[in-house]
Amino acid sequence: MNSESNFAAPRWYVVHTNAKQEDRAAKNLRAWQVEIFSPRMKERSYNQFTNEPTLVTRPLFPRYIFARFAFEQLLHKVSYTRGVHSVVNFDGSPAPVDDEIIAFMQAQVDADGYIKIGGELKAGDMVRIDRGPFQNLIGVFDREMKEADRVMILLTSFTYQTRLVIDRGLLKKVATTSH
Repeated sequence: MNSESNFAAPRWYVVHTNAKQEDRAAKNLRAWQVEIFSPRMKERSYNQFTNEPTLVTRPLFPRYIFARFAFEQLLHKVSYTRGVHSVVNFDGSPAPVDDEIIAFMQAQVDADGYIKIGGELKAGDMVRIDRGPFQNLIGVFDREMKEADRVMILLTSFTYQTRLVIDRGLLKKVATTSH
């Protein structure tokens, strides 16, 4: 099938935005009636002095958004929209993204409108504490607590085992190797 004929049908494309202008580009492209998918994520950040956690939202792909449009009809408008740097292409040809890939990413968006990063922890998952006074200790995920973002883990790094209630954002799942 000739890829040239596909340029008339609306397809998803990757749009390279200007620095920190993903939202501006998305808003301006919507004004052209272009469908936009601009995945964002919540990330826990810690103050380097107080170690206090805060939630920061940021683009999943900094400087990139997805736009669905008919390439032949709207390339010029999309390319010269404020906030847009260019439409990603390879060897001078546009690089369409399969609908299934966009649908998969859209399915990862939670009720708050943010992409869920990392898998859910299940009882028995091996975890490592990523920062704080217990940094690098290994444990086993036990359960979530009633307090938001708090979990209980069973520390296995000591000669005896003890339970620890800790902020979920401090944990990273450890990949297990099977023999």
